[in-house]
Amino acid sequence: MNIDSGAGAQSPRGTAPFSVVLFDLDDTLFAHRHAVDTGVAAHIHRLGGSLAAADAAVELARWHDLEEKHYHRYLSGELDYIGQRRARSRAFMEPYGITLKDDRAADAWFDDYLVEYRRAWTLYDDSVPCLVALQAESLRIGIITNGDLGFQSGKVAAAGLTPYVEHVVASGEVGWPKPDARIFERACEAFGVEAEGAIYVGDRLASDALGATSAGLTGIWIDRAGIASTEELARAADAGVTVIRGLDELPALVAARG
Repeated sequence: MNIDSGAGAQSPRGTAPFSVVLFDLDDTLFAHRHAVDTGVAAHIHRLGGSLAAADAAVELARWHDLEEKHYHRYLSGELDYIGQRRARSRAFMEPYGITLKDDRAADAWFDDYLVEYRRAWTLYDDSVPCLVALQAESLRIGIITNGDLGFQSGKVAAAGLTPYVEHVVASGEVGWPKPDARIFERACEAFGVEAEGAIYVGDRLASDALGATSAGLTGIWIDRAGIASTEELARAADAGVTVIRGLDELPALVAARG
């Protein structure tokens, strides 16, 4: 693996044969939401007191909202990577009257959460079979992720993805988060292919599938839960984006046009 600084399924668009398949990491190959839910629940239980007695579903939803809010502040450059962690920790504890007054306290709180989060790391069941099938067809595989390169690369290694992944391109290293076309272009450069020769698969319509399509790649949106709205499906169809429910559908889609 190289670390680079720099509704029903439709057939992928385009006429050029594909040689590269690129993936988002979190909630595409890697079960991030599951790990977060498990990690937060375990951390809350360990903290005890009024926090442990709180409505777990409400607190998990609140944590996810804080992750969305402050992680996007990091992606926009408003906060650095550690800063967004501290902001999430402080905001999560505020309703309980607990103030993480200094950075050391906020870092310690988040580090304790990370212990539980890491214990819950896992891939989706369809991830490795999909990658094996793609490699069997001589397709090259990479990852484009919005995040810190070191942390995400560690996740790739710990999850056992290293044998399948040739390049990891992370926004924290190159400076452009998805859906900026430049991060998709950088990934194609790493593989030495034109955008038309690459497919990109991700769980977010706007930043993943539409972002990739705008950059000239073939965008595929994985909607595992099947919760896409009529409006979202229409946006995907208008852009020529393929919608799938699982990665088990991907090898046949790629082979059909490759």
